[in-house]
Amino acid sequence: MPQGQPENVPDDGLTTRQRRNRPLVLVHTGTGKGKSTAAFGLALRAWTQGWPIGVFQFVKSAKWKVGEEQALKTLGASGEGGSVAWHKMGEGWSWVQRDAQLSNEEAAREGWEQVKRDLAAETHKLYVLDEFAYPLHWGWVDTAEVIEVLRNRPGTQHVVITGRNAPRELLDFADLVTEMTKVKHPMDAGQKGQRGIEW
Repeated sequence: MPQGQPENVPDDGLTTRQRRNRPLVLVHTGTGKGKSTAAFGLALRAWTQGWPIGVFQFVKSAKWKVGEEQALKTLGASGEGGSVAWHKMGEGWSWVQRDAQLSNEEAAREGWEQVKRDLAAETHKLYVLDEFAYPLHWGWVDTAEVIEVLRNRPGTQHVVITGRNAPRELLDFADLVTEMTKVKHPMDAGQKGQRGIEW
């Protein structure tokens, strides 16, 4: 198993094992392609470890067919790895008991409230908050509250947040930040997204 060597070892009183098993907050941001793809790749690793996974898609419509959704749901139902719960904002969130159409802003807040409940209950080991950087950037969900909830989450729950324009406060708080930078994209040459590449 690849181990790697940290550049700095903090004087925090933790053993190497304790430090290695610390729950992480990961952020994938930037203008380049691959932020969600990287998060779903992480979910595949988590599934292999038998971790329960919660995916919360904050911006993509319920009509948007994401290839990773079918794959991860199928794996989750196989009984061989971890379970997979998948929620899309565009579906009005499956746990909302009222039959009203929610605005995008209301739906994002409802989604965050469910994430908070799941974190408090330690429902999942890995949370993929896909495109969650957008509601934070737009001010629909308070960044300071998100940081406080994540800082105080119980257990060993890992959280990965994707999306452009992640707030600076979140980047400063996160344990791992990756910025996807676009160097070149087929859309620059007028090509639209295609099956198997974008979805």
